This record gives sequence, structure tokens and C-alpha cells, in this order.
Amino acid sequence: MKILGVDPGFTATGFAIIEKKDGITRLDDYGYLKLKSTDHLSARIGIFYEYFKQKIEDFSISQISLETSFLGKNAQVFLKLGYLRGILYLLADQHNIELTENSPREIKAAVTGSGAATKEQVAYVASRLFPVIKQTKNLRLDVTDAIAIAFCGLLAQSRDQLAKKQYSR
Repeated sequence: MKILGVDPGFTATGFAIIEKKDGITRLDDYGYLKLKSTDHLSARIGIFYEYFKQKIEDFSISQISLETSFLGKNAQVFLKLGYLRGILYLLADQHNIELTENSPREIKAAVTGSGAATKEQVAYVASRLFPVIKQTKNLRLDVTDAIAIAFCGLLAQSRDQLAKKQYSR
């Protein structure tokens, strides 16, 4: 099972790919996509689409995991993030993969044990779960958020599979 966690943003989008195989959980890839704020909106959406299409195909992703969005102070930002989320839904449909969403509190609780954790606390726990990221200096919080989003998606998927096994007995 390979899960792509995405923390979408119009200037930088964090992503992480987590794989669970034979009981071992591994961080296969992580980073961020930087989009130029000077590029036209349609160009940025096109770049976003191609970038994540390639990730899905290169890593044989089985699930995309997102954080549910919330309306903050800026409705324009909320609307534009909806475009990116729509692209991820389209990619999930085109590749016949599941897309799941969890609330920020659910993600924080899954990773740190507290739904009220700060971004820095999430980053700290992510670095403990996947020590390979400690080697990266000044890791962006949108990347560690994406790692947490993917990890939460993995936990939810594992719970669902366990429940199906128990139910089928």
C-alpha cells in the first residue's frame, strides 16, 4: 500500500509518499512543489496536475490523503485551494485510486496523540517516525504536514483493512 499525502498550497505544496509493505512502514519520497506566483493561474494548475500525475504513476500510488479544508480569513485563498484539491480528486478518479480526507485535529491526534498539537510538534514527531528526514535541514512545515497527512491516511487504511478481516470471519 502506497499513500500520497498532500498539503496543497498555491506557492508551495508539500507532499509525502509512505509505503507499508510486509509490516514495515517507509517514507519513499517527500518534498514540495514550488509554484511561481508570477505564473498565470492556469499555468500553475497545469504544473500541479502534471507533477502529481507523474508521482502517482512513478510510485504506483494506491491512495491519496488530504486534510479537510477550512475557510480562513481569505476566501480567495480558500477558493484557489479548491482548484488544487479538485485536481487531486480528478487524478484519483483517472487512476482509480481512493482519496481520503481527515480533519486537521484527526491528523494531529494520529501523529502526536493530541489534536491540539502545533505544527512544530507535528514536525518533531514526523522526524521521530521517519529519521531520514532529520538529515534535511530547515524542512518546510508544509512537508512535515504532508508526512503527517500521509501517515494518518495509512493508519485509517490499516484500521479499515483490519476491520474487514475481522468482519469477514
